[in-house]
Amino acid sequence: MSDQHIITPQDTPLPIVQAAEAIDSALQALDAVGAGRPTGTLVEFRQKVEPIDPMRWLARQKAWPKIFWRSRERDFTAAGLGSADTVSFAGREPNASVFRRLGETMGTKKHDARYFGGIAFNSLEAEREEWKRFPAFSFILPLVELTEENGEQSLCCRIVPGTREETAERAAEARRILSALKGPLTDEAAGIPAVRSRSCSPDREGWIRNCQRAIETFEEGSTEKIMLARRTTLEFAAPFDPMLILLRHPYPKNATYRFYFEPEEGCAFLSFTPERLYRRDGRRLLTEALAGTCSKENAELSDECASRALLASEKDLREHRFVKDMIESELQPACRRIEMEDDVQVLQLNRLAHLYARCTAELKPECAGDGQVLSILHPTPAVGGVPKEEAMRRILEFEPFARGWYAGPVGWISRDSSELAVGIRSALVQSATACLYSGAGLVRGSDPELEWAEVEQKIGDLVAITGATP
Repeated sequence: MSDQHIITPQDTPLPIVQAAEAIDSALQALDAVGAGRPTGTLVEFRQKVEPIDPMRWLARQKAWPKIFWRSRERDFTAAGLGSADTVSFAGREPNASVFRRLGETMGTKKHDARYFGGIAFNSLEAEREEWKRFPAFSFILPLVELTEENGEQSLCCRIVPGTREETAERAAEARRILSALKGPLTDEAAGIPAVRSRSCSPDREGWIRNCQRAIETFEEGSTEKIMLARRTTLEFAAPFDPMLILLRHPYPKNATYRFYFEPEEGCAFLSFTPERLYRRDGRRLLTEALAGTCSKENAELSDECASRALLASEKDLREHRFVKDMIESELQPACRRIEMEDDVQVLQLNRLAHLYARCTAELKPECAGDGQVLSILHPTPAVGGVPKEEAMRRILEFEPFARGWYAGPVGWISRDSSELAVGIRSALVQSATACLYSGAGLVRGSDPELEWAEVEQKIGDLVAITGATP
């Protein structure tokens, strides 16, 4: 049974600032609800609020860490401040070991609250300074959180009681944040400074060389597919708030996930990804195969034309088949039932279209934790390759930069459920620098020049927001 105590100050929705005041008043009675409760018990103060924009509200607040999450279907949104509890690991170990650590830690939680964060693409990468604040994994249970779910918005404050002194300290930090909360943003957001320089790693020549090396591995028979990535670095005239990118990113015709993780002021990882890694509710698992890309912008294609082009492309259908077959094969030992869609569908975004197919499965009882599921599904062939281990080794060999959280699992986890997306179409912002990440799947028949154009298209929205020259 969940050891979670929920306190609701008032039944009727309140304006956000008044809701904060109501929770602050209730926090003064924390000794009464926290006394005698063991460590790990979660006390949650939850007050319904009148509708506001969670993203714009978050942009006004001056507390860190900050998190933002909006599901692809837009049925769950969370904007969080501070940390009631943190689950993290900064060591260098194989992914399977890191996933096991995460799963075991979450299994010890007595409550089922959602922790938001991310996991490195490959935890064996050499440590790089730019990813110092984004370790092998880091997940935060927000101290103060505005959520929107099932048509209702709530302001929450969470305290994990410890000793009397620890509980008082945690309550004081929560009250400090609550007392400083501001209402919804009414003024126009500040502008993003001018871009002073832009560079790519690898550059075009290096990209073509890496693609040719990957294609050689196909001829040798050691791999069948490799997803190679590129980092585009933008230097700005001055530091800026990374929330500006989140606020200005357009919604595509079919929504993407929106993920934002800012562990300290001015340092944030953002992802606007169309790709779900998986959704888990107990033993019920929902995942999907997404691979194969058609650019609509350069060719000025309509959605219908893009769909026809993708469904007629032998190369893209083959790339998608790799992903689909591997997901189904990897799930077999861990699942009692697997249902993969036979028909390939097309997911339409602003500038691109992708092939995808949904998959539902029932996990065996011994495989129902996130540690096991992550080991099975990450990385998918869409961001790694086929076979998985050899592709991961080649990526480390070919790419001249660290991926960090790029293409890693991002989202939320809890003891009994989780939803993780694949952290692509992403940016790492630090002070006056932004690194944009994008990749392309290489198979037999891939053209390095066309793949270069594809990785450029995948960061098109981010480039447009910042004003950088393509």
